[in-house]
Amino acid sequence: MDGSALDAVPSTEELLANFETDFWRDEKNRRSWNEIQVGEERETHPVTLTLKIIQDYARAIGDLNPLYFDEEYANRSRFGGLIAPPTIHVPLMFLCTTKSDWMRTPGTVNAGQNWYYRRPARPGDVVTLRARALDKLIRKGRMFVIHDNVFCDQNGQVLCSGRGWTIRPR
Repeated sequence: MDGSALDAVPSTEELLANFETDFWRDEKNRRSWNEIQVGEERETHPVTLTLKIIQDYARAIGDLNPLYFDEEYANRSRFGGLIAPPTIHVPLMFLCTTKSDWMRTPGTVNAGQNWYYRRPARPGDVVTLRARALDKLIRKGRMFVIHDNVFCDQNGQVLCSGRGWTIRPR
């Protein structure tokens, strides 16, 4: 990623200030199960992972591991510095996607997921999400979407990747 691409990355403050918490507001603009195209990349944008995001998230989930808070401790660890909890991809999935992303549709149910971790995310990482629907199917009258998500750092190195199933409300 060149410097101009990094300049285009919205600041964390901008993302958080503009983050829509009323998921019903844009619900009609999101794709229904019939409109989701298998293989099509979802619209995403990079997010700079700050220490504030990491520590706020760690506190929110009740994980006070010193690897997220104590720089001296973290520097002596095998990680050589502060890192993010492995589940940091959960808030990043919403921060990296647009208001019209179909995963934000109210009533979407997480029906299962598997994640694979390559390296911990760190403060200062510019995280990019590559995501798409892999398949759609109906089981017992429920509409499922199988999707994959790959989070990469500013150098294109994979942080974590996962595959999940969601039950769609419409």
